[in-house]
Amino acid sequence: MAAARAGIGIDVGGTKIAAGVIGPDGTVGARSRRDTPAADADAIARTIAEVVEELDAPGAPVGVGAAGHVDLEGVVRTSPNVPGWVREPLQARLEQTLEGRPVVVANDADAAAWGEYRCGGAADVDGLVLLTVGTGVGGGVVIGDRLLRGADGGAGEVGHLIVDEGGPRCNCGNLGCLEAHASGTAIGRKARAAVAEGHVRSTSPLSGRAPGGAEVSRAALDGDPDAREIIAEAGRWLGVGLGALGNVLDPPVFVIGGGVMAAGELLLAPAREAMVERLLGRETRAVPPVRASALGSDAGMIGAGLLAGESTAPRVSADGAGGA
Repeated sequence: MAAARAGIGIDVGGTKIAAGVIGPDGTVGARSRRDTPAADADAIARTIAEVVEELDAPGAPVGVGAAGHVDLEGVVRTSPNVPGWVREPLQARLEQTLEGRPVVVANDADAAAWGEYRCGGAADVDGLVLLTVGTGVGGGVVIGDRLLRGADGGAGEVGHLIVDEGGPRCNCGNLGCLEAHASGTAIGRKARAAVAEGHVRSTSPLSGRAPGGAEVSRAALDGDPDAREIIAEAGRWLGVGLGALGNVLDPPVFVIGGGVMAAGELLLAPAREAMVERLLGRETRAVPPVRASALGSDAGMIGAGLLAGESTAPRVSADGAGGA
């Protein structure tokens, strides 16, 4: 097994770059945060290099969780929220910019899944399926102590599992994706439609507004029944996706993160119910628990640092002798 060491974890999204020094146990030391110069790949690389220097962890390997399709060579093929990344060789560029530091680049949800598996909501089991429910729906899969990346790095895109053939159009162009029903964007769209069609009580804080997903979550937590029904509907669709994933992957646990998790059990309770209804052999099988993320918004940063520290650590044999 690998004797892990500390790494620098960097989570690059469409608006911010969050970074920290990550210990082998997932603890976060020094932190840094910058705005993402999302339209300029050169500027992103320079900003990452500045952050690494600022964190002052000499020689520490660098892990980057990048929002987008990241292949097995660390090339960001495309990114919906970082327009400057088109076939961007981010790992090779950073290895050159950082003058020989080891660099590992992975998809941001894959990094978050590894963080939750190693020291978060799935630290007590041997795998998980993570769903990050925010503006979209991302995901990552760990099975048997291995992060599932697929033949070209594109595994884990659970948000684009089609749960409703012919349903609403997703940003990816397909119809009826899980993301088109359960994301924060979808929640806001359904709330605005409910307001426009007169399906919201005049006493609701959503009435007369064009609410987004965050507003719907806040209103639901404050007890508004219309907002709660919209969140519950998103939860039921989430459960449809969980049921399909459970039948295919049989994970020991589902972990749900992302901004929509602010709604907590208002989202998760209907998701569990809908999932169980769709699991094959549900009367006799072990039903995977559905848990909230333990690491929250730090999951991607922590997971990226752990991937770097573990991927670049010396190998240790069972008797403790060093190996290649």
